[in-house]
Amino acid sequence: MKEYTFFPGCSSEKNASAANMEHSVQAMCKILGIQLNEIDDWNCCSASIGYAGGGQLPRLSMSARNFALAQQQRGMTDLVATCAACWLAMREAAERIEHEPEVRADVNVALKEANLSYEGGIKTRHLVEVLIEDFGWDALRAKVKKPLTGLKVAGYVGCQTNRPFGIAGESFENPLYLDKMIEATGATAVPYPKKVACCGGALMFTEVEKSCALVRDLLQCAVDNGAEVIVTPCPVCQLNVEVYQGKINQLFGTNFNIPVVYYSQLFVLSWGGSWEDAALNQQVVPAEVLRRFA
Repeated sequence: MKEYTFFPGCSSEKNASAANMEHSVQAMCKILGIQLNEIDDWNCCSASIGYAGGGQLPRLSMSARNFALAQQQRGMTDLVATCAACWLAMREAAERIEHEPEVRADVNVALKEANLSYEGGIKTRHLVEVLIEDFGWDALRAKVKKPLTGLKVAGYVGCQTNRPFGIAGESFENPLYLDKMIEATGATAVPYPKKVACCGGALMFTEVEKSCALVRDLLQCAVDNGAEVIVTPCPVCQLNVEVYQGKINQLFGTNFNIPVVYYSQLFVLSWGGSWEDAALNQQVVPAEVLRRFA
């Protein structure tokens, strides 16, 4: 059993938009032998909304508080996030604290109000990095009990797990790790030129039509390449690409109805987990195309 400090993020809370990701991630980790030790009393990392006008110091200090609590509770164990936006926000905060003494000093002035301090050192990782770097492709393939043979999947990476940090060794323009994850389940990764295009992110709340136009192009690209399902590592991408299909159909006269799921859900299903273990019962667009593997 490999242990990691865990930051679940706000969207993974019970009844939140990515509760299905959290459920499937826990099931996936149980099968693979990973123990995620959640930070006690964690707070929002300030991803997305923290860039909208709250200021640099509050934004960085929110992640720094999580780092300080993690260090206090779990020592220097690697800190893992499942949300791409959370991972990006925490990676930025960690980089700034590590390499900019003035930022570190200001952050610690803020943390002092909570009787905390943080000097850096904890490694912040996306769960995808853990799967690839600490386990590897052979270990992921070895768990497969019900190969998803014949299933055609578009791997939508999105932009937040790809820029500016990305997954080590991957191309910024054509990352292959998600395609390899799809293929590790026995499914077929279809060509998907839009794999790193933006879905609009939080702009979906303020610039709906512009964001829906971006998502329309993502969906059309998947359909044109024969995809039966779209898979992503990002809860913001998953939300925008799945939930707004009805709105997009209204705006553009399209007829999209394609499931959008997480890589963790594919792994759980192919590793012998149930429909409920994979949280496929929680989809907005029903993932019935996967039912034959349940």
